[in-house]
Amino acid sequence: MRLQGKVALISGGARGIGASIARRFLSEGASVVIGDILEEEGRTLAAELQQTGANIAFTSLDVTSESSWAHAVALAINHYGKLDILVNNAGVIKRDIIERETPESWDRTMEINAKGVFLGAKAVLSEMKRHGNGSIVNMSSSYGLTATPHSAAYGASKAAVRLFTKSIAIQNATQGIRANSVHPGPIYAPLIQEFFDNPEQLELMASRVPMGRLGQPEEVANAVLFLASDESSFITGSELAIDGGITAQ
Repeated sequence: MRLQGKVALISGGARGIGASIARRFLSEGASVVIGDILEEEGRTLAAELQQTGANIAFTSLDVTSESSWAHAVALAINHYGKLDILVNNAGVIKRDIIERETPESWDRTMEINAKGVFLGAKAVLSEMKRHGNGSIVNMSSSYGLTATPHSAAYGASKAAVRLFTKSIAIQNATQGIRANSVHPGPIYAPLIQEFFDNPEQLELMASRVPMGRLGQPEEVANAVLFLASDESSFITGSELAIDGGITAQ
């Protein structure tokens, strides 16, 4: 059990990649708190997994709110006594060219994708320092490594996550706290829901991946598990692409 005795908080944990990470962590012995603004879906998932005997709780979490983060961290500590792992997974994407991007949509993307990661890290660092151990895994994107012509705000926000992760890592390297970013390519998850009913678009998307297919949420969850676990004890400030080879081109 690679996470036996560990306590994890996962933002955006109600569905998609976040839910897959929660399931994977539970299978490896972790106690998990999932936070999300999707309350009905989050509570349903938590109840479903609780029926299997899993140690999981749900909390409403708006990642743009410092007080909401404080509540989520307090809940994790009150329920399970500590907090070892944070997965900053919540995110949004809006596809458009720069000329049609509005200041409001730009700010919303940055607030959720970048500020949300900052607030999450800020909320957990004191607790992790208290017991001298912690792993923070921040969800970036392959678009945080290479540019895209149709999602400038998303790419900029995910690039910010990449560099902010390195700042967390070097500032806390002597405190027993590690921070790494993961960079998924196209994954069968709700973030690209708009393409699911368009076989031609899905085929085009897959054709751009050297491996010739989209990834599965479980494949991202496996990578996050590795970075969250003690198996990656000498890895901090790194970036892991889970993209079928897209960023290798």
